[in-house]
Amino acid sequence: MSNLEDRPDEVECRTHRTAGIEVMVPRDVPLGGPRAMTVRRTLPQRERSLIGAWCFLDHYGPDDVADTGGMSVAPHPHTGLQTVSWLFTGEVEHRDSAGHHATVRPGELNLMTAGHGISHSEVSTPGTSVLHGVQLWVALPSSARDDAPRFDHYAPAALTGDGWAARVFLGSLLGDTSPVATATPLLGAELRLSAGTELHLDVDPDFEHGVLVDTGVLSVGGVETKQHELAYLPPGSQRLTLDAVADARVLLLGGPPFGESIVMWWNFVGRSHEDVVAFREAWQAQLADGYADGRFGVPMGNDLPPIPAPPLPNARLKERR
Repeated sequence: MSNLEDRPDEVECRTHRTAGIEVMVPRDVPLGGPRAMTVRRTLPQRERSLIGAWCFLDHYGPDDVADTGGMSVAPHPHTGLQTVSWLFTGEVEHRDSAGHHATVRPGELNLMTAGHGISHSEVSTPGTSVLHGVQLWVALPSSARDDAPRFDHYAPAALTGDGWAARVFLGSLLGDTSPVATATPLLGAELRLSAGTELHLDVDPDFEHGVLVDTGVLSVGGVETKQHELAYLPPGSQRLTLDAVADARVLLLGGPPFGESIVMWWNFVGRSHEDVVAFREAWQAQLADGYADGRFGVPMGNDLPPIPAPPLPNARLKERR
């Protein structure tokens, strides 16, 4: 998904802390146009930019496509990151310049690695009436950020227990391990809990974790977290307890602290202001050449005009950790 804000350098969210756990409140961001589809963004924000290598979290829906027009994100570029698409309801058609054409469906991981550079489009399918899901970004470490683009698809099996169900799409949890390789250790899982269920999860103490509440209310490590909020837990614990106050669906994300500074602006993740300037110039030069093939390529079978990059801010872009 593209970041279509006119001022993508500005980040304003709210955070409150209890017992070492931060609970982050999202801000609403329209994805362009008079009937814009609106997303709720909890990462990045001023006080926290990353959870492990997870650096961007948009949460949307359930949206009535008849009212919002659904998702229609024209070709746009990415570098230095991976995009993780995870749906609860609806379908999205993905096309990218590395030649991948896929349909994103509920309960199935679609991971696009931008690496050196890629462009892609995302459009909800004609049969989609309700759209509901998340779009996540993962920052690639310096050792992998210039790798060739690739695309991974994985449909994790449903795990079940007393009052809960889970799908582990990245990393390991509840005795299940995703086969999808990542450049840094990561955890990504969808969990559903019935009201009154208390679930104890064995987790890696070297990881920091984020719990995004899609529906319901639950206690995360003893701290109440409401619908659409994101709870952050620092490294150090081998057990995470989720206690559902009401029927709940959550995403659990994690990874060791990233350990590198990044500069993130619009759809790019670099290491310096100069990196981002060069990425933007390469994209704009490709558009000026009639959207000819260049660093970011051209998605095959796409008929939407590409999205130009917004102007850079007057100030130098700041590093995030």
